Amino acid sequence: MAAVRSAFRRLFSVSGFSPPPPAAVAPPAEPSTNLFVSGLSKRTTSEGLLEAFSKFGQVVHARVVTDRVSGYSKGFGFVRYATLAEAAEGINGMDGKVSWHFRLPSAVHLKTQTISDLMTCAR
Repeated sequence: MAAVRSAFRRLFSVSGFSPPPPAAVAPPAEPSTNLFVSGLSKRTTSEGLLEAFSKFGQVVHARVVTDRVSGYSKGFGFVRYATLAEAAEGINGMDGKVSWHFRLPSAVHLKTQTISDLMTCAR
């Protein structure tokens, strides 16, 4: 009985509690040529995204993420440029722009995709 009582005290003792260590601060992200594009119309296609961003440099890859059932855009996608300078030009040229494709207005918001962003999305 005494063993049960001491185990119960250890389990529910306030003095045995120690707070978790503080979270490590992530290092600043390196620039990337891969851009995350959000605020797209549900009718936006990968070809339309490629065409819109090609004005600012050589687009290596453009992809709109689509719904498996309907086939419509989920409202975001990715654009990869050949160089960092072209990616920066694409951000400056398209950030906050409103597109009237398919008579559905949508504001385009961009950010560079980093490894730390991918890690937080995977959790």
